[in-house]
Amino acid sequence: KLEKRGVSPVGPKWIPENCIQCAMCSLICPHSAIRAKQIEPDKLKDAPAAFSTVQSRTKNDRELQFKIQIYTEDCVGCGNCINICPTKDKALVFETIEEARETDENENVEFFENLPDNILDGAPITTIKGTQFKTPLFEFSGACAGCGETPYVKLATQLFGERMMIANATGCSSIYGGTFPTTPYTKTKEGKGPVWANSLFEDNAEYGYGMRLAVDANRKQLKSNIEKLLEKEISNDLKDALNKNLSIWEASDEEAQDAAKKTKELLKSAPQNPVVKKIIELQDYIVDRSIWCIGGDGWAYDIGYGGLDHVLASNKNINILVLDTEVYSNTGGQASKATPLASVAKFAASGKKTGKKDLGLMCMSYGYIYVASIALGANPVQSIKALLEAEAYNGPSLIIAYTPCIAHGFDMSKTYLEEKNAVLSGYWPIYRYNPQIVKEGKNPFIYETKDPKSDMMDFLMNEVRYNTLKRQFPEIADDLYKQAIQFKKDKHEYYKKLGQL
Repeated sequence: KLEKRGVSPVGPKWIPENCIQCAMCSLICPHSAIRAKQIEPDKLKDAPAAFSTVQSRTKNDRELQFKIQIYTEDCVGCGNCINICPTKDKALVFETIEEARETDENENVEFFENLPDNILDGAPITTIKGTQFKTPLFEFSGACAGCGETPYVKLATQLFGERMMIANATGCSSIYGGTFPTTPYTKTKEGKGPVWANSLFEDNAEYGYGMRLAVDANRKQLKSNIEKLLEKEISNDLKDALNKNLSIWEASDEEAQDAAKKTKELLKSAPQNPVVKKIIELQDYIVDRSIWCIGGDGWAYDIGYGGLDHVLASNKNINILVLDTEVYSNTGGQASKATPLASVAKFAASGKKTGKKDLGLMCMSYGYIYVASIALGANPVQSIKALLEAEAYNGPSLIIAYTPCIAHGFDMSKTYLEEKNAVLSGYWPIYRYNPQIVKEGKNPFIYETKDPKSDMMDFLMNEVRYNTLKRQFPEIADDLYKQAIQFKKDKHEYYKKLGQL
């Protein structure tokens, strides 16, 4: 956010009167350069002349205003926001960076930044709008224009960012995530944000596992000292606050965070002794941290799989987000075990001859791992639900996210559409496997993919990684395509039956 690169000659312009306030533009933006906010009317009295808003359509009793803000100097001009806008008369259109500067868009950004954040009245966090009214704590990365990975990372920070600890595997996500001396990870006005670190390509799951063990050890020590302090003479207010913390020790919701905040304030004025000092030292662990291991399919399916399997099998409360491009993206597009049949990549120049490893099904076989396969552009509500369920599950969780990549060879201004077509054609399955609902006598496997509504061959031929096989190896292309499509169809039928058990 300090760089303000201004790299794109064009960017979106918001037309308020055409906007239906769906917030899909904000959700899909790979660079957090377009944002939505609800604003109290009295906060607008000093707004710049060009700062336009409309009445918010959420159910609220404060006459809140709605605003889409464009961060002109941080936009890379991919066009996804414009293409995803569902209105006939587009609420977003391209304008030049010079036009945006002339209409004081940068002044609008400064005013927008200083307005209160995270006003979710009438928009639960389980909804698209609810997530987008939350300030992203991952912004303006150096990822490719139209990147399919970064919207997932951004969304995770909107949901859990204030208490996230991230172990990041080496790869695209560590390059755009750790471009020292700057970083796209940021913090709230209160100073809270994701803690991020990168170790190696092959040991990321173990690295995150270490974070989990460290947090557990700190929380155990903190709890012990709180119990010691409660045996001593302390104020009734502090005693009530500490008892409240203990009563909701496993919770991490808003109530738990508010209770922790109150305790921190009371500890400041408490008589200082070794026990109080230790509690103050560890007070940031009153609410549990949200531990995430993030990386690509090269790490998760291949070089780091042994560690990933070990960590998931440990049954610890740790979350893994796999940004699945189906290829080693960061090293030039080499084949991985996530690379599907017939796809062309380095080391699979004549099309991969074997099917894709089913990481999700392998992890489901344990029975106690939460597993979800998601595609943000195809079903954003399912993606949000999966992330929330995975984080809330007191055990290991695995989210496999479909992430279209520049290495696939398609129009990157329509990344969301590629995700949508992948699901509609039956190419990419979306599902949730939730061990928690077994206790309710329900099938833990929820298959959310409908029968294919479009031709998978059309999807394959839209991408260079598939259509290049037809040009370079026509004698084997048709047979490989046929195998690839049948492989996907068989998998769809298998999942379908699994979901009906």
